[in-house]
Amino acid sequence: MDFGLGEKVVVVTGATANIGRAIALDFANEGVRLIAVGRDPDAGQRLVERALECGAASACFVAVDLRDPDAALHVRDQAADVGPVDVLVNGVGGNVDQGFFVDSDPAKWAGDIDLNFGTVLRMTHALLPQMIERGGGSVINLGSTAGLVGDYMLPVYSAMKGAVHSFTKVLAKEVGQHGIRVNAIAPYATFTTDPEGYSRGSRFHPDNIAFFTDFAASINEYDRGMRQRAPVLGKPYARADQVSALAVYLASERAGFVTGRIWEVEGGALL
Repeated sequence: MDFGLGEKVVVVTGATANIGRAIALDFANEGVRLIAVGRDPDAGQRLVERALECGAASACFVAVDLRDPDAALHVRDQAADVGPVDVLVNGVGGNVDQGFFVDSDPAKWAGDIDLNFGTVLRMTHALLPQMIERGGGSVINLGSTAGLVGDYMLPVYSAMKGAVHSFTKVLAKEVGQHGIRVNAIAPYATFTTDPEGYSRGSRFHPDNIAFFTDFAASINEYDRGMRQRAPVLGKPYARADQVSALAVYLASERAGFVTGRIWEVEGGALL
């Protein structure tokens, strides 16, 4: 389906893996001018090549770690060579620590706070002025069902995804007068089926799997955890491409009267 996004300038952060990569490629299929942002240059180059094969009008990769306070400004400056940004997808996120809050290390809280929320604030702050000046644009934030109900043994991560949702709503109120729409997508557990969908920076990369092995062992001891609740559809997780299509819709004029909403993609798990 043609969503009328051809030649639009789209920035997707966290673009080299899982949901972010799927979103970037779905936008590429629409013929956008894609600016993909991530930490892994090799995965970024593969993504650019794939995006061009999919039909992107142009595609480039900006290799930065958005936890760097100056990284968002660097992305803004690089995007200026492509054109004024029409769509920003804040896709960076992940888990830094897991366990019960009472046992948590305060020194690790900042990691979850900045990765999941600070990056959204800085990236949006960097690109919003040009959207306001042009009188239009779309911001799409990747939240999580964790921000709605709380993921068991992921207290700070869950709180920050809740912050992303709240920020989405208040920003929508502020910038609607400028023709800018702001929405969030809240996925349930989501995995990629794309063999190229695992970058070095991805938590799903084999080098980083120890975190999830430990987490799974802990979660299995407590069947009250959110991730133990099977979705109504009978599937344990979503595919990345079942989330990404929603981002394309929200960026398009088909969703021109939609703003300030948190869109759940959760297979009925929250029913």
